[in-house]
Amino acid sequence: MRLTQSISTRTRWLAVAVAALVLGVGGFAAVHFANSKPSVPTAEVQRGEFVDYLELRGRLKAIRSVAVNAPSDAQDLQILHLAHTGSHVKAGDVVVQFDATKLEQELAEDKSALKAAEAEIGQTQAQSKLTQEQDRTDLLKAGYDVDSARLDATKGEIVSKIEGEEATLAVTDSESKRDQADQKLKSDEAAANADVEGKKQKYDKALYDVHEAEHRIAGLTLRSPIDGVVTVLTNWRAGNDFFYGGGQEFKEGDRAWPGAAILEIPDLKTLRLGVRVDETDRARIAQGQTASIHVDAVPDREFTGRLMDISTMATIDFSGGWPFSRNFEVEVGVDQLDDRLRPGINATARIAVDRVPNAVLIPPEAVFQKSGESVAYVLRGTHFDERPVEVGRRSETSLLISQGLRPGERVALKDPTEKP
Repeated sequence: MRLTQSISTRTRWLAVAVAALVLGVGGFAAVHFANSKPSVPTAEVQRGEFVDYLELRGRLKAIRSVAVNAPSDAQDLQILHLAHTGSHVKAGDVVVQFDATKLEQELAEDKSALKAAEAEIGQTQAQSKLTQEQDRTDLLKAGYDVDSARLDATKGEIVSKIEGEEATLAVTDSESKRDQADQKLKSDEAAANADVEGKKQKYDKALYDVHEAEHRIAGLTLRSPIDGVVTVLTNWRAGNDFFYGGGQEFKEGDRAWPGAAILEIPDLKTLRLGVRVDETDRARIAQGQTASIHVDAVPDREFTGRLMDISTMATIDFSGGWPFSRNFEVEVGVDQLDDRLRPGINATARIAVDRVPNAVLIPPEAVFQKSGESVAYVLRGTHFDERPVEVGRRSETSLLISQGLRPGERVALKDPTEKP
């Protein structure tokens, strides 16, 4: 019995020892394998579409813009209110307000003159009406006198010859007075009409002055004709150096001259990115190609666009230093609108100039030059194998591998043969 228990105890201890040994060996192997795994960063060989991009820098500009000018028929134009550069406006918003105090005083005087002319017309018409009523009464009475005189003249057969002649003279006299009364009525009517017409001309002149003053006052309020972003222009008369750019932007309180261009409002719907492409890359671009646009001032959004216009002739670019390069001007249309976009902002257009589907792709930093040929280091277990590769196409973000690699393999992003 004791012998059996002793053997059982020894067996258990032996099993425990063996298990501990197995675990220790396994842990050592795992640690050794982990320590032997290369620390060089790697990337997986991918299969996908190869896209070659061309990045071009430029500035946004508006193809269409509208200038807002001071009225050409006004004097003493002092700015009371002015929209600031960069402010967004809608069509109909007030962007410039000139001082209208003097014109408002003139308008008040013109309205007073208009009322006086209107009162004169009423007074003249009333007086004319009274005069014509009196003339009609006198004419009617003269007509009665003629009838009465004619009636008396018919009695000549029964009265003396002298009385008959007197009656005839009385008829003639009454007819003459009637004719005079009729002529006076017509004359007074013509004079009254002429007087009223004169007063009406004076009234029309006063009414014209009122309308003209109102029009000029309305012209002192300049409104935006379109939606856009305000750009205040230079007041060349504000500086001391007129010919060499001594002017400053118009500001509230400045005085403008008739017809002066105060500000400009670009139409944001016509925004384009103006860039320049080197003559060596001209053959790679064409109208209609799509582009992604990154605007420096709008980092949280990516815009899309399309190549709209490409200049037909190359011009010398003096901004790049000697030797001066020759390049083409390109306009890229912006598909989306954003209130933060405005002319003059820097932006980058990323144009897809070539596409190859179903290609084997690796990062550019995964290919190294060794003894005049391109090689890649392929991870095999714990070490890298050097393998010649053939690069078919290159872009800034990827390489198209024609031969030497298979999708799914991992390649080194740093040369593992170099000593740290």
